[in-house]
Amino acid sequence: MVDSNKIEKSLRKFLPTMQKPGRYVGGEYNQVKKEWSAVNTHVALVFPDIYDIGLPNLGLMILYETINNRSDALAERSYVPWLDMEKAMREKNLPLYSLESKIPLSQFDLIGFTIPYESLYTNVLNALDLAGIPLRSADRGTESPIIIAGGHAAYNPEPMAPFIDAFVIGEGEEVIHEIINALQNAKSAQLSRDETLTLFAHISGVYVPSFYQPIYNDDQTIASIDPIRPDIPTQITKRLCANLPPPPTNFLVPSIDVVHNRIAIEIMRGCTRGCRFCHAGMINRPVRERPVNMIIESIEKALQKTGYEEIALLSLSSSDYTQIDELISTITSRFAGRNLTISLPSLRIESFSVNLMDKLKGTRPGGFTLAPEAATDHMRQIINKPIQTELLLSTAREIYTHGWNTIKLYFMIGQPGETMEDVQGIANLCQQVIVEGRKSIGKRANLHVGVSTFVPKPHTPFQWAALDPLPTVLEKQNLLKDQLRGPGMKMTWSNPRETILEAVLSRGDRSISNVIETAWRKGAKFDAWQDQFNYNVWMDAFDAHHISPDFYTSRVRGINEVFPWDHIHCGVSRRFLQSEFMKAQNGQLTSDCRIVCHACGILTEFETERRSVPENDWFCPEVV
Repeated sequence: MVDSNKIEKSLRKFLPTMQKPGRYVGGEYNQVKKEWSAVNTHVALVFPDIYDIGLPNLGLMILYETINNRSDALAERSYVPWLDMEKAMREKNLPLYSLESKIPLSQFDLIGFTIPYESLYTNVLNALDLAGIPLRSADRGTESPIIIAGGHAAYNPEPMAPFIDAFVIGEGEEVIHEIINALQNAKSAQLSRDETLTLFAHISGVYVPSFYQPIYNDDQTIASIDPIRPDIPTQITKRLCANLPPPPTNFLVPSIDVVHNRIAIEIMRGCTRGCRFCHAGMINRPVRERPVNMIIESIEKALQKTGYEEIALLSLSSSDYTQIDELISTITSRFAGRNLTISLPSLRIESFSVNLMDKLKGTRPGGFTLAPEAATDHMRQIINKPIQTELLLSTAREIYTHGWNTIKLYFMIGQPGETMEDVQGIANLCQQVIVEGRKSIGKRANLHVGVSTFVPKPHTPFQWAALDPLPTVLEKQNLLKDQLRGPGMKMTWSNPRETILEAVLSRGDRSISNVIETAWRKGAKFDAWQDQFNYNVWMDAFDAHHISPDFYTSRVRGINEVFPWDHIHCGVSRRFLQSEFMKAQNGQLTSDCRIVCHACGILTEFETERRSVPENDWFCPEVV
């Protein structure tokens, strides 16, 4: 065992020369540090990006608090070092370590990666390499930790399948305990690595890729992904927390600036709106709400424990929370005079209320972000987001007149059926919004427009669609760049080459793993960072393995094609997704399923769970 004191001594010598040394020392307020020898199971939670981004990640914080509430286990954290720190660590042969105890990750029993997006894949490999752990599961022996991963990117686990021992599909609050218990049983029984993973494979929501074999057609499409043993399930269904537990309150208070210095309280989980492009909206069904009293109690505890002055009320749509008015009223009255910022990061235009704005005026307003996604009726019908232009304009007018100078609008280009006229519609709508701002508050009105490029994500109705070719994306972006300029106007857009990579990684099969490893060995890492992303390195990696990105991006899928993720079940049926895809082509809308059940599959798949919770905590119709 590497002496943690030696790591600390080494750090003291060279950390002062590093950019932001506070990233690598730990010791934050609310950090949990247990005696290593006092527990049976040691878990390292790794966010595969720098500390500044990873520390506020809510998923990691949930697991950190959940595991450390156990008396027989500990959870410690690690993040990927920035370039200067990595160089120093490699030069000094210093392994990647946990912040709490300064113990190398290789000495933990279990390493859990949180992977919310695909551009972190090469960082995962870099972290494993820095830790001295073999990259591929097949090369690890009994001395290596078990490597697990979860997050939204795990819903298509195949590109990372050779590197990860087990994926957690779905929500982790409950299943992490079952994994730890299985690991403890395996240790007690002195089971082999393969036997331990077999225990994992029988836990609901856990996918062990080494127990599955992809079968390919002659054209390199997937024929099937089959278990190699009869005792292994053919399909992995996501884990679902039927009753949401209280949110975490022991938020870490960093000693350096991070992207979000705030209390993040998830007020509800899931979405029922059915936007056809939205991966999160499909995989997070059903809607489950936390009661107001639980949220208020959690905020009170978190404020006492942290001293933060900003509260972010998180969900896919904060204003869809059925008790949002009561919640905001209670917060503003309970915490009056404390100069808090109340942030609602995601708001529906059509459910937004002036009343809600007025209530927020009792706090320091945190700004307003609205996501119309499309600007013409034609595209709104296709994507199933029927927002009337006049409603958006009236909402913008109210926001400006109620004291906010800046509105952020988000749009998406490249969705199925989009024309240049639809793109022009975005420019026209934004011009109309800034005009409303000028009328309301004069030159103080600002409009920030974010334009992303559509990626046909797994488990969505648009998973059959193709990515726009690069020249088409550039043409659409240039149109908007030309017109969204002038006083008060600011436009940001996604790098279309980054979009191409995201599409390949999110839609890829197991053969993509070789490309990921080759790209990493050629220097790819921090692919989510514009100044670090190297498109040519990735193209060279594809060429090295004779794989065309177009096969995964611009190729239209046949309606019966087997996807690399079809053995992963998010609860929403393929039949429903296919029906929604057809309705999109016909410009047909699907109403909010809080109003009418459209038989997406959730109720069928989770009937037992549905019956176990009160009706008002789970917004699906009663099971008949």
